Amino acid sequence: MSGQILLISGPSGSGKSTLLNRLLSEFENIYFSISATTRAKRDGEKEGVNYYFISEKDFKKDIQKGEFLEWAIVHGNYYGTPLSPVEEAIKHGKIVIFDIDVQGFHLAMKKYPDLITSVFVTTQSINELKDRLKARDTDSDEIIEDRLKNALKEMNELEFYDYLIINDNFNEAYELLRAIFISRFAKVKKNNTQAIIKKWKEN
Repeated sequence: MSGQILLISGPSGSGKSTLLNRLLSEFENIYFSISATTRAKRDGEKEGVNYYFISEKDFKKDIQKGEFLEWAIVHGNYYGTPLSPVEEAIKHGKIVIFDIDVQGFHLAMKKYPDLITSVFVTTQSINELKDRLKARDTDSDEIIEDRLKNALKEMNELEFYDYLIINDNFNEAYELLRAIFISRFAKVKKNNTQAIIKKWKEN
């Protein structure tokens, strides 16, 4: 049985990580795709848990070797999704969860068009997003402004996603994400319908 993919995108500060952490704590048979990045490790982050932190030199080598499903430069740093563990998880029937930006979304859709359910998570308004970024107290004013500009660009890609979650109330936002996740188990795979019909006829 091949797996499925739940792909989450949204502006930095929209609360994607908090929503996904709760989902991961509730359900099994999930592979959370851990990205590689060249950015510096933040306080509290752990290697192999939050990201794989590698040098720009090594990242570029991995690009040349075709080691990434997708990669992009965001806010001056490289981010990428290692391909091998994703392929392995899909082969073993797991639901793979991606937390990637809109650039990565389009590349992933080209490779797995029949496996992906996509969700865009954002805030009620850009002002709310700005307040959250400031409250995190991890970025300079200049970086926050860059993140807000990037958020506006990301919002323009909204039409390509399957679902939108406005993370205004965390519990309500999580229940929406949870429902979308559960629906993955019932989704018809276009490349697998004949096998299902054959089995149905035989039983």
